[in-house]
Amino acid sequence: MDDALSLAGKVAIVTGAGNGLGRAEAVALARAGALLVLNDLPGDPVAETAALIAAGGGEAVVRRGDIGDWETGHWLVRDALDAYGRLDILVNNAGVLRDRMVFTMSAEEWDLVIRVHLRGHFVTTRHATAHWREASKRAGGPVYARIVNTSSEAFLLGSPGQPNYAAAKAGIAALTVSTARGCARYGVRANAICPRARTAMIAGLVSPPPEEGPDPLDPEHVTPLVTYLASPAAERINGEVFVVHGGVAAVMNPPSIRAVFRADTPDGMWTLPAVHDALAGAFADSSPDAPGFAYMETMALATETIGFG
Repeated sequence: MDDALSLAGKVAIVTGAGNGLGRAEAVALARAGALLVLNDLPGDPVAETAALIAAGGGEAVVRRGDIGDWETGHWLVRDALDAYGRLDILVNNAGVLRDRMVFTMSAEEWDLVIRVHLRGHFVTTRHATAHWREASKRAGGPVYARIVNTSSEAFLLGSPGQPNYAAAKAGIAALTVSTARGCARYGVRANAICPRARTAMIAGLVSPPPEEGPDPLDPEHVTPLVTYLASPAAERINGEVFVVHGGVAAVMNPPSIRAVFRADTPDGMWTLPAVHDALAGAFADSSPDAPGFAYMETMALATETIGFG
């Protein structure tokens, strides 16, 4: 394997590694040479993932725990250092769904999804970046550090039955960019993926796999991009958000300004009538059933192939 693509000797934490995408990512990282620290909830089959990695000649230790707990993040970093003497890669994947329309969602359904996704990403990022910052200070320069976060097209599309999930995934994209900007000087490269993958979490939301040919939603099709972003070859990629699924990877542009309106008043400041004069005509043909900020164009990616790497 090209040295720039190899993870030999690198140490990676993967959350939500018990099954689905997290398991596929962990196995792929191990296949590229990484040593693993795996996390999932007690009772989830994360030990099976560790066994798969060991059967392939790799190494993995397991830390069970609620990823939203501060102590879980602490111990994941501690386990990496105790078991292998270093930490190089963090892949945040743990997630849960509680789908419901916003007008029927309970506080508990909101809090759980925000906790697992957004707080879970923060907790691990907080402890990992604190370690890398101190390591950079000791080294007198940047260290090797990669974060791959898991966002979702739900935040781009404004998924109507997933206000908690869409909000959490938008937060993860923002956390990724903020981390990239705040920690680049220490060597941290933080990027996010919006994967389409057939997992137990979304099994009832997607069509069944095709009877013939490759399944474009197989989690295995996401793992090459994750492995690449964790590799030395991705040194210059930072603060990016990718949409990825079978044979397709698209890097998103940041939000753009669609139009600028200025107050047509003597002092150039807004009044209520001035706002009406500026906006009423501009949105005269808009439909409230098609919110303008939703980015539906990503759905067309199924028919395209955009290369990366």
